[in-house]
This record gives sequence, C-alpha cells and structure tokens, in this order.
Amino acid sequence: MPRKGDHAPVWASQNFLTGRAVIAALLRKTSLSATDHVVEIGPGKGHITALLVKRCKTVTAVEIDPALCHKLKTKFNDAANLALHCRDFIRWPLPSGPYKVFANIPFNRTTDILRKLTEERNPPSEAWLTMEKGAAMRFSGLPRENLRSLSLKPRFDIEIVHKFRREDFHPKPGADAVLIRLHRKPAPDIPPAQWQSYQRFVSEGLQAGGLRRLFKGRRLSAALREAGVSNAASANMLYVQWLCLFRCHRRHTPGK
Repeated sequence: MPRKGDHAPVWASQNFLTGRAVIAALLRKTSLSATDHVVEIGPGKGHITALLVKRCKTVTAVEIDPALCHKLKTKFNDAANLALHCRDFIRWPLPSGPYKVFANIPFNRTTDILRKLTEERNPPSEAWLTMEKGAAMRFSGLPRENLRSLSLKPRFDIEIVHKFRREDFHPKPGADAVLIRLHRKPAPDIPPAQWQSYQRFVSEGLQAGGLRRLFKGRRLSAALREAGVSNAASANMLYVQWLCLFRCHRRHTPGK
C-alpha cells in the first residue's frame, strides 16, 4: 500500500485488457496485416503488444510509465519488429510515414489522445481505440451532433465496432466501454482553407438561435430546404445537413 505522500503509478488509472481470446477477437475486427506499421498507445503490461508483434510488420509502442517500460523491454527483448518509446504520447511526434493505431487508451486521456490523432499532421489511416461508451457516443454525435463530433467528421468516419463486458478488464471499469474505429477520409469534406470558417459556423450554429443569426432574412428557410431540414432546431440535424448548411452559407458569404 502506498505511503502517505506517495504518488500512485501512472498505470493505476488504466483498465487493462488481459484476455488473449478477447484481444484476438478484437484484432480480427481490424484490417491490420503483415504489411502494416501499427502504433500502440499505452501498451501497459504488453498483453496486446504480444499479438501485434506477431500480426504486423512493425509495432511502435509508446508507454508513459517508466516501470512498465522497463518490464516491456525485458519481456520483448527478442522482438525485432518492436520499437518501444518511454514517452508521454501527447508529446511524442507522430510517424512521418503511413501507419495505423490500435490501443486500449487510458480513459482519463481520451479527449487529448483523440485530438492529437485527428488534428495533428499525418494522422493515421485507421485507428481502433478502446474508450468509455459515453465518450464514444459524444465523438460519434449520438444521440445528437455536438462540437466534438462536428469537428471530427469532416476528416474521419467513426463507428462503434465492439461493446465490452466490464469483466473483460482488470481492474473492472466503473463504466461501459467500447471499441471505436476511425477511418481517415481520402479527402476531407472541408478544404483546409475553410476549416476555421467551418468551426466558427458550427460553434455559432449550435448556440440557441445561432442559425438565424448566421442566415439573414429568408436565406435560412432556403438553406434548410436544401439541407433537408424541417426546422432550425440544430439539435435535430445530422452531420451531412450541417455540411450542406455550411456550404450554402459559404456561397452567400464567401469572404467569411
């Protein structure tokens, strides 16, 4: 038991997947193959890593906890296709070449990790991430779109591909968990030059009365008809309808 004043180890905030059969079943849901470079965030005790090194050409594992890093180096001393980095993933530079991600991420760092993977240069072509169900729902825009989901979807498709039992983890988490799949779109729905305008548009549009402020006069009614929206209640709109409204707004206010 830690003495008073001691800090808990970093891994104490993580729920580990330890069942080999569960991990193998998850990997079968992915496109990971013998030609892939895969990045694992927070390998922990190496249960997932052990199967990744057998499945993929190259595995890069980034672990923040020094004690776990030491154990991983010993455990995988003979794994020639594994590169282990004892770093905070948030401060670690993403690979310059093509790669995918498979990770059981610490639930308390979900937003930071997802933001890094989707907003920095050279994001992964695909990523499979274990996270709390509530967070996955928000990022997926369920039950309604929000600023996080609307910021993610122009660049990535997102879906929940697996629902865990709490017993699949050790220690057992206090909330339900799922596996999500992120797939980078070949071309973003929003051109880079319009990205800031789009973010301002959805941020304003999500506020009460925001769409009426964005569209003047009768333009809102025309834009809503074009987007297939029956009223201006933004809570009822899907991402594709937000996208249509933004493009309509751009046509009438191209300088914005």
